[in-house]
Amino acid sequence: MTTAPDQTATDTPRLGRKRDLSRDPEILEAALDVLAETGFERMTIDEVAARARAGKATLYRRWPSKSELVIDAVACMKRGAYDLSSLPDTGTLRGDLLAMIKEPSIADAERKMQVMAGIVSMLSKSPELADVAEEALVAPRRAAHRVLIERAIARGEVPADVDIDLIASVGSAMVAHRLLVERRPVTRAFLVSVVDAIVLPALGLSEKR
Repeated sequence: MTTAPDQTATDTPRLGRKRDLSRDPEILEAALDVLAETGFERMTIDEVAARARAGKATLYRRWPSKSELVIDAVACMKRGAYDLSSLPDTGTLRGDLLAMIKEPSIADAERKMQVMAGIVSMLSKSPELADVAEEALVAPRRAAHRVLIERAIARGEVPADVDIDLIASVGSAMVAHRLLVERRPVTRAFLVSVVDAIVLPALGLSEKR
């Protein structure tokens, strides 16, 4: 009599080694640093692995291509975006806008624009990357400014017929031009001048109102 094979031993699938995702944030931060410094074309997986002190094989198991790594890295920049429920509320639009200008936010804006510069050549080739960049690098500040402008409209400070979306995009556009075209640092004085000389007049408000 032939003994039937052990079905338990042969039919139970073997599970591979579970991926360790605990180092993902550190690797993605390293990817952003390299991307900001070198741009997408010159960025290498080797350099990211070295910066993160991780094995190159670890990165390739998690992100089979450089594009996938960059998309995930850029997407993670959305974390820590403005909490729209706790924006400054000083009683005036100018006060609110100036209250948002803090050293950490200035440094964050500069880094985002450096990352944007690093991927700009890829945006037309990768719609997915363009969508991620818009959502992570541009949309949060625009959304915050939109809330502040809408609040000013509600209290009668600003006319209701203004183009909110256009004006809410001005700050990010000016920061991008300053960093990427003029190659000059973004300072508090520069951001205040954007508020007073461009944003407020565009909303029908005089400087320092």
